[in-house]
Amino acid sequence: MANNLLKGKRGIIFGALNDQSIAWKVAERAHEEGATFVLTNAPIAMRMGKINKLAEATGSKVIPADATIVEDLENLVSQAVEILGGKIDFILHSIGMSVNVRKGKHYTDENYAWTMKGLDVSALSFHKVMQTTKKLDAMNEWGSIVALTYIAAQRVFPDYNDMADNKSYLESIARSFGYHYGISDKVRVNTISQSPTMTTAGSGIKGFNEFINYSGKMSPLGNASAVACADYCVAMFSDLTRYVTMQNLFHDGGFSNTGVTQEVINKFSD
Repeated sequence: MANNLLKGKRGIIFGALNDQSIAWKVAERAHEEGATFVLTNAPIAMRMGKINKLAEATGSKVIPADATIVEDLENLVSQAVEILGGKIDFILHSIGMSVNVRKGKHYTDENYAWTMKGLDVSALSFHKVMQTTKKLDAMNEWGSIVALTYIAAQRVFPDYNDMADNKSYLESIARSFGYHYGISDKVRVNTISQSPTMTTAGSGIKGFNEFINYSGKMSPLGNASAVACADYCVAMFSDLTRYVTMQNLFHDGGFSNTGVTQEVINKFSD
């Protein structure tokens, strides 16, 4: 049900690949809530996905950009302001990639060139996005910037590999840049730590199917879906959350604060 929470707001959504993507669901919900926005992804990701279908459904323009290249981001932000007719009110950073995970390299045997590439794509790109919007004075006051993260930034999940380090850095950037952006422009910056979600990226992690089942049993409310995460993002983009900034917000059905559930205990009972 739409409530016009984002009526008149303009945004940029990074990372919509296909209809499994959280970014895809965010775009659909933001459109339903009255927002206008541009969609963007790296050129190689766009060839793999179906972003043009989403653009057609939401009346959006697609601007290819590699989020690790500042010149691409400058072009993206400048075009977005022009296309949308004014400064930006919200940004979703939904980007993550580990070459080590893709290539099956164990955490204790990383290829460091691959590690640095994943860090750039998954975390440093977040800093680059915000540095670009700040330098171009492209964000409206009380704007909202959100990046998607995961609890592996705080706890060990063996097969999450170097993505855990990437997410830790991502969350630190949100706090540090959020301080400076709040002081200068009243822009708020947060990360949302989502339940494990069956996306293209998530399903590529070893043991993911088993873990998503475990997580569901360890969460009092169960795993949060991609659509539910999109609703949370919409709330964070809206004026209802103006004073929330520099936070890592768990959206995980209670998993992050649960030591054990009775259902899990029962699994190990004789």
